[in-house]
Amino acid sequence: MDRYSRHILFSGIGRTGQERLQAARVAIIGCGALGCLQVEMLARAGVGFLRVVDRDFIEYSNLQRQVLFDESDAAEQLPKAAAAAAHVSRINSDIQVEPIVADVRAANIEDLIADVDVVLDGTDNFETRYVINDACVKHHRPWIYGAAVGAFGLTMTVLPGETPCLRCLFADAPAPGTSPTCDTAGIILPAIATIVAAQVTEALKLLTGQREKLRGTLMQVDLWENSHQSIKLKGVREAGNCPCCVQRNFEFLAAASQQMTSTLCGRNAVQISPAQQGKAKLNLKEIKERLGSLGTVSGNPFLIRFQIDSYEMTIFPDARAIIKGTDDFTTARSLYAKYVGL
Repeated sequence: MDRYSRHILFSGIGRTGQERLQAARVAIIGCGALGCLQVEMLARAGVGFLRVVDRDFIEYSNLQRQVLFDESDAAEQLPKAAAAAAHVSRINSDIQVEPIVADVRAANIEDLIADVDVVLDGTDNFETRYVINDACVKHHRPWIYGAAVGAFGLTMTVLPGETPCLRCLFADAPAPGTSPTCDTAGIILPAIATIVAAQVTEALKLLTGQREKLRGTLMQVDLWENSHQSIKLKGVREAGNCPCCVQRNFEFLAAASQQMTSTLCGRNAVQISPAQQGKAKLNLKEIKERLGSLGTVSGNPFLIRFQIDSYEMTIFPDARAIIKGTDDFTTARSLYAKYVGL
């Protein structure tokens, strides 16, 4: 326990709290800017099991804010979840990290959260957050929402059946193009660090059994404008008629059998997730050989990258693909069908 001596000295945790952290299980959904720092903080805190789920691979533009990665990760274009697990093994070899390279969606979210104590939001889009919200409310899993763009960030803790859920506050996702993103407004690392510090602190309170210490508000900060606001959530759930936590209509889990097609924020790319993702298992070696005569193919044990004309396809073992060079769904689906064939 020597490595956690400063935790144990802190009256909020102590030896008993540290033992609870070491027995705890946490799922981090998304390993971008928020998720990276969540993973590192929880690993250094000694949380015994971390499930890290992310669909993407590392690019040089990530390094300005995704603190767990370095230039060698970007050069190899490693999947973020796998790279995170490798780095954590050098930070704290006593804990278990389960990296999952997958797109989080209705078809797999319930399995991903089934055996954890807390879920942390490290995503960058409302569609995935609504899926997380539905699953966590349905299965009574606490989860901690967080978002950051520019110098602005916000976070809140959702305790299903006790507090408002995400849809109590945001009934519908913002219309496309109406909200700033990190690719349109930029982002600074201090904003990320501020939100993650709040998220992880809430997680530590939950994992050590101190719910009475939870913040109980929607916290909003703008570091550039020096503003901080906490919006009280008491009574919000009771006053509304939320389709999720009041009516228990989990509509975002009902899309499990649908093929998912989504644009990737600011990257001129479309992600294709087949309906049977998670059940399909591609043989990357065979696909690499098949595509080698058609275009330029490269890769690593986690993915292959195929360049054809002005497009670049990144293909994952779970049959998911990212098609770069277009934001048109029809074009992306056509390329997927032509070269992946599922």
